[in-house]
Amino acid sequence: QVQLVESGGGLVQAGGSLRLSCAVSGSIFRLNSMGWYRQAPGKQRELVALISAGVSTAYEDSVKGRFTISRDNAKNTLYLQMNSLKPEDTAVYYCTAVISTYDSGTYNKYWGQGTQVTVSS
Repeated sequence: QVQLVESGGGLVQAGGSLRLSCAVSGSIFRLNSMGWYRQAPGKQRELVALISAGVSTAYEDSVKGRFTISRDNAKNTLYLQMNSLKPEDTAVYYCTAVISTYDSGTYNKYWGQGTQVTVSS
């Protein structure tokens, strides 16, 4: 069984910063790519940032230069540093991880429960 637990969300003023964390635990054989998605009210869930097992990164255009995704493989933890936050960044942020477990031997994508980020103007 695998668990992804996000933390670090909250309320911040426009221009401020937040750092999200996602701790992965369970019967993990191999942790592959990881990422952050977000979903604003009335909108579809969208990809924010991805990081490969080899630490290559990719970002959604609107967050480039403001957000930084990183990972600590020793701690099985994913991070998202968010700077210069804007009201349009307000959403529930979800972490994902592609993981193979000792039980399955195959890769599957797992999701966290989400953490609310609210940016006030």
